[in-house]
Amino acid sequence: MRSTQKKVLTKVHVLFLVQSCLIGTGILQLPQKLSSMGYSQAFMPILFSIIATITLWPMIWLNSKFPTNNLFQINEILLGKIIGKFFNFLLVLLFTIICIDSISSYMLLIQSTALPEQTITLPVICFLALLVYLVRGGIFAIARFSILTFFITIPMVLFTKWAIQKGEFSHFFPLFNFTFQEFYEATKNGYLSFLGYELILFYYPFIIQQKSAFKYATIGIWISGVLMLITTGVSVMYFSEWQLSNIEFAVLNIFKAGEYSFIERIDIIGMTLWIFLVYSTVALYLWAANQGFKSLILAKSQIHLYILVIAIFIALIIPLSQHLKEKIFTINNYVFYLLLLWPIFLSIIYFFRKKQVQQ
Repeated sequence: MRSTQKKVLTKVHVLFLVQSCLIGTGILQLPQKLSSMGYSQAFMPILFSIIATITLWPMIWLNSKFPTNNLFQINEILLGKIIGKFFNFLLVLLFTIICIDSISSYMLLIQSTALPEQTITLPVICFLALLVYLVRGGIFAIARFSILTFFITIPMVLFTKWAIQKGEFSHFFPLFNFTFQEFYEATKNGYLSFLGYELILFYYPFIIQQKSAFKYATIGIWISGVLMLITTGVSVMYFSEWQLSNIEFAVLNIFKAGEYSFIERIDIIGMTLWIFLVYSTVALYLWAANQGFKSLILAKSQIHLYILVIAIFIALIIPLSQHLKEKIFTINNYVFYLLLLWPIFLSIIYFFRKKQVQQ
């Protein structure tokens, strides 16, 4: 990105970009991913928030050294064009698979609850059409959509009150009833639901007040952390340990505890509203993948976006077994952990090449 690029993101935009992307579809399966710790999982989001805050700092520090460049361009500056473009290609692939994973999870949810006897082809086409419209609007449109998403979906917290009333507070005790192996498995699987804040590496150049980026991104992280804390806490109160391990979309099952005489299934309302969170997550990852695709081919048209969307559509409708898909998504997610450490690696290179790369 050139220094003439418009800065369009305010501090509030940064906060909600981080917050909305963190929630996404990951929180739906968080209690199950933390189930190796049983009832002791309740306070894990606090630990995740601390880890996210610590790992955010080197990202912001690296960006501050290249305030007009995103990570794709920083890779080429510090690693050279050939090696840099190779890693950029891997990032584009990584983000594209993340998009496929998020959309696939949501479509599986729709198919299993609302449309059990229909294929997902038409819903996928409709979803992708709206996704293209949103991503074409650029990072500013995605940021405004993220703010809208927060205020539309935050009332869903009220849907948990029936589960709290029916739950058992005694499930929280004893607090530290887990082994190191159980803790490791929960952290390895559960932290995948906390990813999304690392995308600030790509939209940092668009931020107007870059010195405040760390502060407001951290606020976004902790808002998401509190929402996930509520989710795990209510899940622990409401479900048995067996249910925590075996119920895939625990949050929607919490909504089923709701009772209104004029609404038969509150979980359907929750599932419908959740599409805003899925859009805010997938749109940001797709936007980042599109930025990387442009850096590889050096073209200014929107054809990159359509190529990525077509690839996502084919991957979603191709007849692969759910087990194989889960295996691919799991490997991709674990590789994603390397992205959290990547800024530290680049910072070390920066120290050695500081004189050559100073602008």
